[in-house]
Amino acid sequence: MQDKGLPPERPLTGARVLITRSPERSLALVDALQEAGASAFLLPLIDFERAPDQHSLDVACDALGAGAFDWLVVSSATTVHVLTAKAAERGLSPAQWIPPATRIAAVGAATRRLLEDRGLKVALTPEDEQSAAGLLAVWPGGDGKVLLPQADIASPRLAGGLSAAGSNVTAVTAYRTVDYPAAAERRLAIPADSGGTDRQPPSYALLTPEIAAAELAAGRLDAVIAASPSAARRIHELSPLRGCRLVAIGRSTADQAAALGLPVAAVAAEPSPAGLVAAVVAALRTTEDAGGEPP
Repeated sequence: MQDKGLPPERPLTGARVLITRSPERSLALVDALQEAGASAFLLPLIDFERAPDQHSLDVACDALGAGAFDWLVVSSATTVHVLTAKAAERGLSPAQWIPPATRIAAVGAATRRLLEDRGLKVALTPEDEQSAAGLLAVWPGGDGKVLLPQADIASPRLAGGLSAAGSNVTAVTAYRTVDYPAAAERRLAIPADSGGTDRQPPSYALLTPEIAAAELAAGRLDAVIAASPSAARRIHELSPLRGCRLVAIGRSTADQAAALGLPVAAVAAEPSPAGLVAAVVAALRTTEDAGGEPP
């Protein structure tokens, strides 16, 4: 696209990009895409509810605060929000609640930043593949006690791999993944990613699944960002993509899309706004290099 005469600081000029995230999690990505010249559209596909079994979660959290675990393994940004809320229920900040002797592992850089923003020291993060497989590749092993709070639909791969490495794993459901929107009375409160402001994307940027499917069928969308494996499954329901390039936020999302027969044009090197914008640029540039039409 830049070799079409576009300025390098706006490599997505004219591109129309669909984001499959809830509004409060999309603000920074919308800004980054718009700064690169793209028009961003939101199609929230999944949402999060509090775990149905709060008793089991609270028992695990009480044990965590009492120092019963050697490791806390955090496999998603949503888990960080759950833990923050659990600390607040106890009148504490996460740094006050989680004992310094409890080592913390984060599945990726974005999750690590959220933990560090809350004053927590992260002892282990994979440098290359930011996924369950990446974390298992650098896991030190040993027979320590591990707390693994995760989504209700989380793959058993991480818990199984930790156990196979000798760890005593307590896996507990931290939240439930549902179709958007979650029931108001059960919805997990997640702060906006816009630096603490309450700004929301303009209403015209929000699409329904029906409108998104029509836009895809008409070939009016250039790229769609799948923000999770469950989002990839729901994007599959909107198929065919009609030339719209699918960009995956990480390897597990790309693997899910591929398993469904969805071609993945690019995988973000890291799940940040900058990483996702770079992946969209790569996906669209690859299409142009292959002789396709630019956006």
